[in-house]
Amino acid sequence: MKSQDVRKQFLDFFKSNGHLIVPSAPIVLKDDPTLMFNNSGMAQFKEYFLGNGTPKSPRIADTQKCLRVSGKHNDLEDVGFDTYHHTMFEMLGNWSFGDYFKKEAINWAWQLLTEVYKIPKENLYVSVFEGSKEDNVPFDQEAWDIWKTLIDEDRIILGNKKDNFWEMGDQGPCGPCSEIHVDLRPESEKTIVSGKSLVNNDHPQVVEIWNNVFMEFNRKADGSLEKLPAQHVDTGMGFERLCMALQGKTSNYDTDVFTPLIEKVEQITGLKYTSDEVKNISEEQNKTNIAIRVVVDHVRAVAFAIADGQLPSNTGAGYVIRRILRRAIRYGFTFLNTKEPFINKLVEVLANQMGEFFPEIKSQQQLVTNVIREEEASFLRTLDQGLQLLDNVIAQTSGSEVSGAKVFELYDTFGFPKDLTALILKEKGFSYNEEEFEVELQKQKTRSRAASEVSTEDWSVLIPGNVETFVGYDKTENEVKITRIRKVDSKKDGILYQIVLDNTPFYPEGGGQVGDKGTLVSANETIEIIDTKKENNLILHFAKQLPENIEAGFVAKVNNDLRGSTSKNHSATHLMHLALRNLLGTHVEQKGSLVNPNYLRFDFSHFSKVSDEELRQVEASVNAQIEAQLQLVEHRNIPIKEALDKGAMALFGEKYGDNVRMIEFGDSKELCGGIHVKNTAEIWHFKIISEGAVAAGIRRIEAITGDAVKDFYQNQENTLAEIKETLKNPQDILKSVASLQDDNAKLKKQIEQLLKEKVGALKSELEKDFQEINGVNFLAKKVDLSMASTKDLASALGSSKADSFVVLASIEDGLPNIHCYIAKELVASKSLNANAVIKELGKYIEGNGGGQPFFASGKGKNTAGIAEALAKAVEFVK
Repeated sequence: MKSQDVRKQFLDFFKSNGHLIVPSAPIVLKDDPTLMFNNSGMAQFKEYFLGNGTPKSPRIADTQKCLRVSGKHNDLEDVGFDTYHHTMFEMLGNWSFGDYFKKEAINWAWQLLTEVYKIPKENLYVSVFEGSKEDNVPFDQEAWDIWKTLIDEDRIILGNKKDNFWEMGDQGPCGPCSEIHVDLRPESEKTIVSGKSLVNNDHPQVVEIWNNVFMEFNRKADGSLEKLPAQHVDTGMGFERLCMALQGKTSNYDTDVFTPLIEKVEQITGLKYTSDEVKNISEEQNKTNIAIRVVVDHVRAVAFAIADGQLPSNTGAGYVIRRILRRAIRYGFTFLNTKEPFINKLVEVLANQMGEFFPEIKSQQQLVTNVIREEEASFLRTLDQGLQLLDNVIAQTSGSEVSGAKVFELYDTFGFPKDLTALILKEKGFSYNEEEFEVELQKQKTRSRAASEVSTEDWSVLIPGNVETFVGYDKTENEVKITRIRKVDSKKDGILYQIVLDNTPFYPEGGGQVGDKGTLVSANETIEIIDTKKENNLILHFAKQLPENIEAGFVAKVNNDLRGSTSKNHSATHLMHLALRNLLGTHVEQKGSLVNPNYLRFDFSHFSKVSDEELRQVEASVNAQIEAQLQLVEHRNIPIKEALDKGAMALFGEKYGDNVRMIEFGDSKELCGGIHVKNTAEIWHFKIISEGAVAAGIRRIEAITGDAVKDFYQNQENTLAEIKETLKNPQDILKSVASLQDDNAKLKKQIEQLLKEKVGALKSELEKDFQEINGVNFLAKKVDLSMASTKDLASALGSSKADSFVVLASIEDGLPNIHCYIAKELVASKSLNANAVIKELGKYIEGNGGGQPFFASGKGKNTAGIAEALAKAVEFVK
């Protein structure tokens, strides 16, 4: 059965049983600050389990793109080494929100697996929760009794809290679960060892394929459990593992989910992948297999993340995506002998394979390809740089063991993987101190953990029920009551309080727009609101203190100055988006944005730099729309199909409901939940400050509006006045500046000529000062030249004599610099290394430096140390 049919049959089965089929949420989460990525099927439904929202239907089914590479659920280091863990995977799920419970969930699971998918019953095992005295939760007798009617009792296994009690985190909804495991081993093995003994023991052919979670408890901050007001069902079935079972394979990578990608890697590299069914393969072939599995798994995760709007970067979720891609590049580099970008070539295969069900990968194919290609090229350059740095480390190492701290520095600062370092060191007869490396790694992890550590207390609910609403589109001031509060303590921000209001005018951070700030005012006190965010459908107002009387009535007041500036920038972003599409083409799509009171930042897809003339045209277009005084036309609750039919732009990577908010300014029509001006005239003026590249095929524009533009032009005017004054107030400033530039160019040429003559004269003079020491022509001198000229002179002197060893030092801008030239024949015959020389001599001038074995330079702070450094240089040739 093809994988597309497996997915379709699952959704059709649950649709026939009254479930609403919903699309996968984006893999990158933008409205849940507790998660970087969608790491389970239930993540997009958290608000329903928490009772903070009402689902479209009490029964839902879907297939969800998931990514498990950070936090509690982290499978990254297992990927490639086994045949069933993945970074990105699909989770097939059916959900009941206060509707059906254990009986229906278990019976449907059994019916689908055994009657629709025709998996032999004798290959299946199930588990139920054995109970927990610690939590005062009894053995799940109900689930046991249901399973007894479907399967032999000797195939029902009791599972402990680790395996059969599912929790989405340290706090929140949870409950006992019932897993279904499949035994895919050949009959010959089954007769020797029972599959029952291999369940939950990491056997590659005895794997869990479905988990039925029965949500009936809430885990509180103190670890205790309380009953939820309603019982829910949360199920998840691994799509890739299911395909393995239905296609008669013993590895996920042997299914048609992965084989097209593997075939493409084989074609590119000329290497062959061997099926998991082939036994007794060589160690070399096993390394090839692992590398290919890493590459084909990781390209899926990276491609879908980029398609959903997450570009690789050095922070947060972007860093995770970059790390996954670099792991794939490194495995290709080391084990597949790929020294040029190649992973980007797999995107076309992936788009053709999955584009029908996940259209985002097809529509974003070119962008994803470009970004991955650029990331590959960049990291391959880093690997080259790392190889040079590693040579330097080896040159400075006495003995055959390299410092673990140095290896960690290469890993942490330059992204050079430790196992690649180990491989190269081994080839050169070296090893590294693994204990030292682990100590440094643990220090870093401890620092990182401490920086992000957060403890969150339980909600104290003052007004029960879903009473919280947002009124901020119409009001910036409103009478409110506090419905719930909780305390949050983090290493980063200290103690803060999250306050939820019944009818808030505060806009929570979202859609690129920052959260509102303001105050809560009662008869007796004023509480400052420092930020507003949204989590699980609740709008959270952050404050450093709680009101003395939390049950009092308050007036919530948004800071109108900040919101006004923010709304100008947000509306200008829409106008600029339209202008860019009109000027550059409809391939321009928003790929990220930031809207705050000070400026706007807009990332968009485009294949080349936007020229100065094009930027002027964009500015002119936006300012024309501002001058046209376009009225805001707001469709607050319009069906999404109607909005799209009207021409509204929807962004990939955003999660939209059946009804949406649509914002119109003339021809600009976008789906948007943010705050906007009522009329474009309020923006006053629009000015682009910068344009540049973010990634391959992604450009970034930063711009300002309103008062910020006034300040910008005032600063420009002040600067112009200062220039006029400096130039003695000439009548024609441009002519005066041009004259200065001409004079400067002439003087530069004269100085360059004088310097050449000076360097030439010095070279002739210093050639007489060479000394022969142990067959080496040695020279160490201080000269009165710039750093660049000293470097040139050292090179020229070294080239003038065979077997030369030259060290020159000088002072520029009050700082010492030092340079070492060693003839290449000496580097080979006497194992001399200019880089090591500079590292040693640099200590005397309180500096450091580096370079090649035959030439290196350094810079320091202590000019008094030059004499001692030059005196010590001779020791290298004695």
